[in-house]
Amino acid sequence: MYTLDDGVPSPLGATFDGHGVNFAVFAEHATGVDLCLFDPSGRQEVATFALPRQSEGVWHCYLRDAQPGLLYGYRAYGPYEPGAGHRYNPSKLLIDPYARQLSGPLSWNDALYGYIVGKEGLDPPRSRSDSAPFLPKGVVEAPFGDWEDAPRRRSHWRDTVIYEAHVKGLTALHPDIPGPIRGTYDALGHPAVVEHLKKIGVTAVELLPIQAFVDDHFLVRKGLRNYWGYSTLNYFTPERRYLGQTGVPGLRQAIATLHSAGIEVILDVVYNHTAEGNEYGPTLSFKGLDNAVYYKLAPENRRHYWDATGTGNTLNVAHPQVLRLVMDSLRHWVEAYHVDGFRFDLAPALARQPYDFDDDAGFLAAIGQDPVLRNTKLIAEPWDLGHDGYRVGHFPRGWSEWNDQFRDPVRGFWRGDGGRLPALARALTGSREIFGPSGRHPWATVNFVTSHDGFTLNDLVSYQEKHNYRNGEHNRDGHSHNLSMNFGVEGPTEDIIVKLARSRQRKNLLATLFLSIGTPMLLMGDERARTQHGNNNAYCQDNEASWVNWEDETDPTIGPFVEMLAELRRGNQAFRRLDFLEGTHHADTGLADVYWIAPEGRLMSADDWPDHDRRTLGCQFGNDGNGESRFLMILNADDRAVEFRLPLDFPSGEWHAVIDTATQDGRAADSHIAVGPGGHRLVAGRSLVLLRHTAQYLPG
Repeated sequence: MYTLDDGVPSPLGATFDGHGVNFAVFAEHATGVDLCLFDPSGRQEVATFALPRQSEGVWHCYLRDAQPGLLYGYRAYGPYEPGAGHRYNPSKLLIDPYARQLSGPLSWNDALYGYIVGKEGLDPPRSRSDSAPFLPKGVVEAPFGDWEDAPRRRSHWRDTVIYEAHVKGLTALHPDIPGPIRGTYDALGHPAVVEHLKKIGVTAVELLPIQAFVDDHFLVRKGLRNYWGYSTLNYFTPERRYLGQTGVPGLRQAIATLHSAGIEVILDVVYNHTAEGNEYGPTLSFKGLDNAVYYKLAPENRRHYWDATGTGNTLNVAHPQVLRLVMDSLRHWVEAYHVDGFRFDLAPALARQPYDFDDDAGFLAAIGQDPVLRNTKLIAEPWDLGHDGYRVGHFPRGWSEWNDQFRDPVRGFWRGDGGRLPALARALTGSREIFGPSGRHPWATVNFVTSHDGFTLNDLVSYQEKHNYRNGEHNRDGHSHNLSMNFGVEGPTEDIIVKLARSRQRKNLLATLFLSIGTPMLLMGDERARTQHGNNNAYCQDNEASWVNWEDETDPTIGPFVEMLAELRRGNQAFRRLDFLEGTHHADTGLADVYWIAPEGRLMSADDWPDHDRRTLGCQFGNDGNGESRFLMILNADDRAVEFRLPLDFPSGEWHAVIDTATQDGRAADSHIAVGPGGHRLVAGRSLVLLRHTAQYLPG
């Protein structure tokens, strides 16, 4: 049927050249590798070929006349010596790490484990059960060729507004999207989605993982699913559960449609660990091909995995072959799907050489010099669970980072916690102390109040405690330190006073996010006050509890408020600075770039900042341009109203309120009333007011 030749060791994966397919797979410590071919159903193994050559750790062959669509997998032979880090077992079919598509989902069975389940111990006996019936097969893919996409005009970091979203959660309940494509890649490009994103000022969608992943075995046993997707099975393959009527091309078309609307696509990628778990996890791909290379093993006992991720294993990106895998797959997503950037989950784990974080790690250096990847948007989640794993501010130039030192001070301040003013001031001005020393700019901080991991914005102001019972872990999972506030009632309420207080608090948090220096990130559905009913770890809730309910808007004032904030940010460079605010004076205006003002009408003194009881702060900025770009933001987290006085030596001219979160819609009701130097403005309890300076006020 096929003619077998030696083939070549590069490129890795299954490559069709018009006449046949070259197969190449890395398995340095294997004594032999079989290529197994399957019928179109994937159930019947129809041919087996021993790969004839190994070149520098890569086994390879060429099958003349093989065509795209062929289903395949590997079996690797070698020592089953857990103590030495080797777990070879030819009874286990293995997914090609470079497979571009998979034939279907994984079906859990004890045969997927390399040892006999129930015989767990120091060195459990090797299982002889064939895992092929339960494992998806690789699919030989035809060359992509060119496909139509809008010219990619990447937005500058300073102009970026990120929307963290889930493919299914965003679209599964949208009434304007046809039922058959809801929850799929096809739906991402639907006009209803695109129009909504444009309306609220989004310039980049950051998608939770869409690289092929599995529903973990322990979740399936409980009747749950891996909704978030942080359990990667293959790094080149789009997750099949989101395929719509058009298949994989639907993902490319959705990205092209978003590009046409000026919206970039950023992928959340999980290179810190895989779905294979620890020594008691399944053998699906990497573990069976070369366990001692792909994973970091415990140096004192290579039976065990070294784990900096909390998932059982850590990918060994310090190894050249694993680094090659990561880089090749990242380039694949840029070149084949035209994605615009990546958010790296638990990013410090990728820069451990071998076990400690290294500023000069091969992974960071490789991306920095790669001609394709260095021009994409790179975002680090700058912490993992290993020793010294909190690395906020430690990533190099060209990187931005999720900044929990924005999230926590902002949450704590608006909750009314004392002593928050110094940390709040740093957050408002781009965290210069964190990101400035590395020579980066204000957009290096990705500011967020909420993300997929934790409470939604609605739940942050509605629940004092987490309510994760539906996860089946007796509410032990998820963070307990939420800095949340329920305003006297836990969960939903019809109390109008509580509802109004929560609405104001949502606006406080959103206004702080959009008006601070840095890159704002909005969580999917927060613009509609989406609730997860107090679940702050909804990773396994693939249901209405996690999806956006487009027909049930808890707070209809929030959407228009977000639109207003986005428009204000987009139209004023004062919120999108190229440089940090440092208190330095501008030669053209004679004014400092930022002033910190006490409500008494004077500059904050050194004694004011540590005052535990101070909960009101004025931040005046935008002084390097004309008066149209000059703003004063007043934040009052006290329960009581504050008479905020402008200093007598304030810039001359009129100040008019633009935003007042104490009003129902967040727009200042008294915008027609001017306040001048020495004048005062009443700021309601627990509210934010933004004043704009104008030489001559023009209504409207």
